Amino acid sequence: MTPAPYTEDTLVQQTTAEYLAQKLGWESVFAYNNETFGPDGMLGRSSDREVVLTRYLRAKIVAFNPGLPDAAYDDAVRQIVSTSATQTMQATNREKHELIKTGVAVTFRNGKGELEKRRLRVIDFDNPQNNHFLCVREFWVRGDLYRRRADIVGFVNGLPFLFMELKNISKDIRAAYEKNLKDYLDTVPHLFHHNAVVVLANGSDAKLGTLTSRFEHFHEWKRLAEDQPGAVDMETLLKGVCDKTNFLDLLENFIVFDDSSGEAKKILARNHQFLGVNRAIEAVRDRRNRQGKLGVFWHTQGAGKSYSMVMFTRKIHRKLGGNFTFLILTDRDDLDTQIYKTFAGCGVVDNDRDPCRAVNGNHLNQLLTEHKAYIFSLIQKFNQVVDPEEGYTQRDDIIVITDEAHRTQYGTLALNMRNALPKASYIGFTGTPLFKDDEITRRVFGEYVSTYDFQRAVQDKATVPLYYDARGDKLGVSIGDLNDRIAEKLETLEIESVDVAERLEKELKRDYHIITAKKRLRQIARDFVTHYSKAWETGKAMLVCIDKITCVRMYNLITEFWDKRIADLESELNTTTDDQEEVYRRRQILWMRETRIAVVVSEEQGEVDKFRQWDLDITPHRRLIKDGMELPESMRMKPQFKNMQRMDVDEAFKEEAHPFRVAIVCAMWLTGFDVPSLSTLYLDKPLKAHTLMQAIARANRVNEGKNNGLIVDYCGILRNLRKALATFAGVGDGGHGGGGEETDPAKPEEELLAELAESIALIRDFLRERGASLDDIIIKTGFERNAAIVAAKEAANGNDETRKRFEVMCREVFLKFKACINIKGVNQYQAEYGAINVIYKSLQKDREKADMSDIIRQLHQVVDEAIEPWAEYSREDMPEYDISKIDFDRLRREFEKCRTKKTVVQNLKQAIEEKLQRLLEQNPLRSNFQQHYEEIVAEYNREKDRVTIEKTFEALFRFVSDLDDEVSRAVREGLDEESLAVFDLIRKPDLSAADIKRIKAIAVELLARLKAEKLRVDHWRDKESTRDAVRLAIKDFLWSDETGLPVDLYEEGEVAAKAEDVFVHVFRAYPTVPSPFYGNAGLA
Repeated sequence: MTPAPYTEDTLVQQTTAEYLAQKLGWESVFAYNNETFGPDGMLGRSSDREVVLTRYLRAKIVAFNPGLPDAAYDDAVRQIVSTSATQTMQATNREKHELIKTGVAVTFRNGKGELEKRRLRVIDFDNPQNNHFLCVREFWVRGDLYRRRADIVGFVNGLPFLFMELKNISKDIRAAYEKNLKDYLDTVPHLFHHNAVVVLANGSDAKLGTLTSRFEHFHEWKRLAEDQPGAVDMETLLKGVCDKTNFLDLLENFIVFDDSSGEAKKILARNHQFLGVNRAIEAVRDRRNRQGKLGVFWHTQGAGKSYSMVMFTRKIHRKLGGNFTFLILTDRDDLDTQIYKTFAGCGVVDNDRDPCRAVNGNHLNQLLTEHKAYIFSLIQKFNQVVDPEEGYTQRDDIIVITDEAHRTQYGTLALNMRNALPKASYIGFTGTPLFKDDEITRRVFGEYVSTYDFQRAVQDKATVPLYYDARGDKLGVSIGDLNDRIAEKLETLEIESVDVAERLEKELKRDYHIITAKKRLRQIARDFVTHYSKAWETGKAMLVCIDKITCVRMYNLITEFWDKRIADLESELNTTTDDQEEVYRRRQILWMRETRIAVVVSEEQGEVDKFRQWDLDITPHRRLIKDGMELPESMRMKPQFKNMQRMDVDEAFKEEAHPFRVAIVCAMWLTGFDVPSLSTLYLDKPLKAHTLMQAIARANRVNEGKNNGLIVDYCGILRNLRKALATFAGVGDGGHGGGGEETDPAKPEEELLAELAESIALIRDFLRERGASLDDIIIKTGFERNAAIVAAKEAANGNDETRKRFEVMCREVFLKFKACINIKGVNQYQAEYGAINVIYKSLQKDREKADMSDIIRQLHQVVDEAIEPWAEYSREDMPEYDISKIDFDRLRREFEKCRTKKTVVQNLKQAIEEKLQRLLEQNPLRSNFQQHYEEIVAEYNREKDRVTIEKTFEALFRFVSDLDDEVSRAVREGLDEESLAVFDLIRKPDLSAADIKRIKAIAVELLARLKAEKLRVDHWRDKESTRDAVRLAIKDFLWSDETGLPVDLYEEGEVAAKAEDVFVHVFRAYPTVPSPFYGNAGLA
């Protein structure tokens, strides 16, 4: 057999496979073209369509569940392997994951003839060495239309849990995601039905995620223990993830499916969650020696603390046995709701079906006596004095999980809790560290059980970096030394949460009036509108005010200046001389008109009258909070929002597409509220220690297209809390929380300019190394500038990898430029930004307008002499050409003279891919064209010299000729495209002319009958009954003596196979009649 080409890619692949085999004990095989099929073949597969290795799977099911009849084992294998054609890949994956974890339920007759039910184990989670771990290199998989070869697939007991896409060491692994993984998910989705872990790597960098992860959420695995400094390399990831014990631990305990956002997401624990949760589990095992003090779990804001709680509790229930009850405790209604929603979204609890949320103190007492697995409550519900000798319960298997532990351990409520649960164990989860004065917290929980500080989270890209803009100092509205005094008083009053504004005014007197002075608030509101409207493309915003009254006052001021800003922008349109600038401004105005601004504050008794005393009306704001926000028409068109008219305000703010973009708050949403698209926090409230850290961390969540979070400080508080901030930041990979070099979690915004300059320098160097110049595009004019743009495109189009890399670098510049839009000094980079944008847009325009005729026109001398218009498909403005009329020798000579060979080849490839995609969608048996095309491209990407480029060009044009020949085949066969697809599916080799004519007639009649009857049922693919009706109609038609396939030519098994092939094609190609895949577009 021919070995796979020896390249840097296969070298990385080989090194990885050898490490799995030699260091981690996996069996390893090289499949490529070596695999034989059949029960005794290399992997036991009957064909390359199979992704589960049933030979290994069945053997392990028998070994783990001995003494059962074969029918039981066969049923278990069937349940694991079989899938529904109408179920999404994500839904199937979730179903298979639960089946593998909990075991397969089977029913069979035992030796006495009695009906017996049993749940069969598929994986021995307790003894990893008892399982079969297999690494397969170059694993071929065939889908409905395409055949793909995966670099490495890792099997455990025959199930494909691990998928690895490997690049050579010089390539950006983002290309592995965008170019390869996405393609695999589209073309061979069944390879991921059982997948647990997706790894993208290049032999140096390595990231892992799941089949639903966006690239931004793929994460590194840098440590094998929490106290290690961390290293990004393939070996660390393999040791940490693919070690047999760790891999099964991840599979069993560290994967959750979360529906809370309305769209199911598969979440795989990050490195710090895996290490931290397992440390906490050990503390639970040792809880008696620790006297119930399980420790403080400090993972910085944005590091997935709520998911860590879910994983922690689920693993204890699964691995430690017993009847543990987890009491999840907070001190705010909104925080309690957020945590409950996470647990409910992960399928752990359902308060409607099985009540677990305490309504009051008596209900909490009742829940604690009912041996619930989970109870959610506020600390305030421990409002009854309890005799510690009796308590609510004497159980020692209750674990109290306190969120934001530092806030709930003071006063009589905490004492009542400890008296009510005298034998409980306590663990504190917090996003902020213990400060030196947190002695009570330490006495309740003990010292840290796990830490993951801010600096380390940024280094690991678990959160984005934060920058700050001290705008209060610039505007002269910061309140300087008043911050500490007001913050301390606020913290005391907000715990009681009653009459905050009135009591602040009374107790702080002049200080309160300074911060809430009308002139000061107007200046801040005006600046807020100017600043945020300039940064309108960066994400959502939150403004934090001192109290509820000030929130509504600021809302009124902001809406006033907002309307004025829109009017000013509209008047500026009349003086705009640049077309592009006018388009940009119109988009900005439309965005501002769509934007919703809302006050979100908690409700209190008598609030209508209190606001009225300030000449303010709280009722429209309260109505909005209670009724929710309307969904814009654009959102209602999306499947997840179908039939929805309104949305809760918290969900609307979390949803990136919703125009609710500015939230004005004072206390709500400052803790436990994650909005990844929130990019800017405007702070005009003096905050202290923990509360400040929680507030600024609202802006540090990772989101697609988000470069950083920005803290705009109006009151001047950040400069007064540097030591507290340094404690919050920790010292990254140098150690844990406190000590060492002080590091601000928020950096001066000017540092963003340095990052922008660096990203521009990378592009300048990239172009210079390839003979192009960014400065020529900036400096030169006219034809010389056009030539410089062409040269830059040619540099980017070196091959698929260089183009992908260049586009990724461009997007980095755009991100960072957008982040700097309000920073003084950004204008010095405007020329470079504009030049890069010109190149990028020109590349995108080439891709969007890739057209065979247009490419040929570029080689006009040959076109004029050698090509005749093909009238049947001509268009008025752009006639198509009959490629078969091309004189390829002359075409090649013309191409040799071309100065933009690489760009022409890239454009030609894009045009071919679009045409090939349409042909494959229409007829699944055209996959040989796809394979041939991929071979041409692979050869081109391996070699970059002039001869190879010219050979590729000729090969691509000859390939186009073959495609055009295929396009006209339906006409030659006397069929249309739709009938041709069915004919190809039911024909067989070596038929006579008369038999072929007969098979064509069968194909035409079968399709006509299906389109006239069964396929006209609305949404026929959604219901099992209508799907079965179509399948049966096809089978009956092909079996029928009158209409079916000739009995003398087709055996019984062949007819069944052909009928299933036709059904699969019809299911994919006919969601409606007429089919969206056919028509004139198919011939273009």
